[in-house]
Amino acid sequence: MKEGKWAQLAEERISLFRHDEEIQRGLAHGLPGSPTLVDRTIPTFSRGELPHFAGERGTFLKSPFLEDVNEIEDAEVAVFGAPLDSGATYRPGARFGPQGIRRSTNLFGTYCFELGVDLREQLNMVDIGDVFTIPGNLEKSFDQISQAMAHVYQRGVFPVILGGDHSIGYPTIRGMAPYVDGNIGIIHFDRHVDTQETDLDERMHTTPWFHATNIKNAPATNLVQVGIGGWQAPRAGVEVGRERGTTVITVGDVERVGIDKVAEIALETAWKGAKAVYLSFDIDVVDAGFVPGTGWPEPGGLLPREALNLIRKISAPGLAGLEVVECAPPYDWAEQTALLSARVILDSLAVLVREGHLGKKAAVRDRHAWGPRTAA
Repeated sequence: MKEGKWAQLAEERISLFRHDEEIQRGLAHGLPGSPTLVDRTIPTFSRGELPHFAGERGTFLKSPFLEDVNEIEDAEVAVFGAPLDSGATYRPGARFGPQGIRRSTNLFGTYCFELGVDLREQLNMVDIGDVFTIPGNLEKSFDQISQAMAHVYQRGVFPVILGGDHSIGYPTIRGMAPYVDGNIGIIHFDRHVDTQETDLDERMHTTPWFHATNIKNAPATNLVQVGIGGWQAPRAGVEVGRERGTTVITVGDVERVGIDKVAEIALETAWKGAKAVYLSFDIDVVDAGFVPGTGWPEPGGLLPREALNLIRKISAPGLAGLEVVECAPPYDWAEQTALLSARVILDSLAVLVREGHLGKKAAVRDRHAWGPRTAA
């Protein structure tokens, strides 16, 4: 009863300013509804959150689209896609991940009852589209992703990256590392270690953390890997992790000690001597029965409730950015994988707002905006 009562009281404290503003914009730009409609807040053309089955804007959660990325400093959070699957060693298809994740968010509203957060009202978030990746050329695509990440992060904007296969873990860290005054900790959810140097003679989606932890201020001792196990962990990667001192937590460990202890260990390790912690979530860490739409499904992973609870606990002390990878819509069923990918992002952002790490920066430009009207 404690959480339910708290959530009821928390809702009362949330503004409805952006909700009301959206209604007025819809009526102004989408025409008033037909005379037979009793609810006069409904326009003729959908221009807002509702209805969930129509009016798709193509952005994450139907958030404002910021076309000119030179104006990124006016936002607090920027969502962008990295549509790349040239690093996939088994199933391709993750290049459609950003598109699939965005589309799945049409189902969701902006308010989460148990977290007591309404992102439309409380978070100045924009979608800036996708990185222009180069199919068939990983290194050029990596350079594009690193440049995009650097552009967002160095301007003090929180990055949310929609993958893409997991090879993007290397260029995202490479893009932010020069702008972190100290070490970066990485919390990595996955069934696979992804720490070998090469795979099939290239830097593939099985290798990002070998190369990311070669970056001077992203040491392997601050890399925590949660959910590892099964029959797809190459021994070459296991050897690298052992030699470099990474921390590996299996699904069996989660079952044995519980999510509270796992979150405690992950946070303690990632934050030890670090100035920032980055979250990289591979959707295949969840049992394949729940996420069929991924490039390398592995039975026996985390349950969705375990994964989301861990994400909430790990986000509470603050994050420097996050990515969700390996959602491959061509293999998905009823958007299950895309929906859970979106939930990881939404739950993390909501906790960051609830704990006061985000939700402080208001838009100042005259544009369609979410979030507070004035700076906190």
